[in-house]
Amino acid sequence: MRFADAHGAAPRAAEPAAFWRDPALPFAESRRACHSRACYKPHHHPAFSIGAVDAGRSVFTGAADGPVVLTPGTLVFVPAARVHACNPAPGVAWSYQMLHLEAAWLQGVRQEYACAGFDADEPVRIVTDPLAYAGFCQLNALLFRAAEPGDKEAALIEFIGDCDLRQGVSLEAPRTPARLAAQIGPALALLRDEPAVAAPLSHLAQLAGLSRYQLIRAFRAVTGMPPHAWQLNHRINLARAALRAGAPLADLAQRLGFADQAHFQRVFKAHAGVTPGRFRG
Repeated sequence: MRFADAHGAAPRAAEPAAFWRDPALPFAESRRACHSRACYKPHHHPAFSIGAVDAGRSVFTGAADGPVVLTPGTLVFVPAARVHACNPAPGVAWSYQMLHLEAAWLQGVRQEYACAGFDADEPVRIVTDPLAYAGFCQLNALLFRAAEPGDKEAALIEFIGDCDLRQGVSLEAPRTPARLAAQIGPALALLRDEPAVAAPLSHLAQLAGLSRYQLIRAFRAVTGMPPHAWQLNHRINLARAALRAGAPLADLAQRLGFADQAHFQRVFKAHAGVTPGRFRG
């Protein structure tokens, strides 16, 4: 078994299981398992869990109505401290994904946008919506990739909010599209005018008078990107202009807020298709 590194390198196809963890996002952990026959005793843990069945069949125990057979494309949402188990059906191997979210972090996200609180008896939810499953797979693939922590955090918040909305949670009324550009203006100005500043989502949301979930959705509606991705793209546009003007590579990374030269090179190549040195010519 191999553990993914802090940048979320994906496991090789032949490996039966892999974990993703990142010190920059200590509230989340993800696991992927392929063709597993491992069985678990009933258990509980302090994290909120979201499981996805990718292949095979499994039996989930812990739902109010008794054991449930899960088929590919099914998601299971398990509140923290809820006794449960999910095991392969007899004689069948299965493949699955499992995301664990710190309960306090999840509660904090939800309190930003939910009109009513979540009670301690929140039920286990079994969801067979293809869109929800596809969204979870996309989220988990992002977590395992060498993407920016800010992008991963935004994707986690957006996925949780989208799922809560689909599952009937009462969310605050969204702002009208005509007001969105003006409302995110202060946050957008900060990212544009101070590209080297790593402003957390919570601060940007406060500037816009929105929850983090609402901020991410508003940024997508107005700019086509979540906030952190927009800022990275802005940094790269500034880097292109600076390189065309003959700016030395040595100080660009620090001036634009990248962690180091390697970080700058990786992000620049992901946006431009070539390294900064090749771009400058």
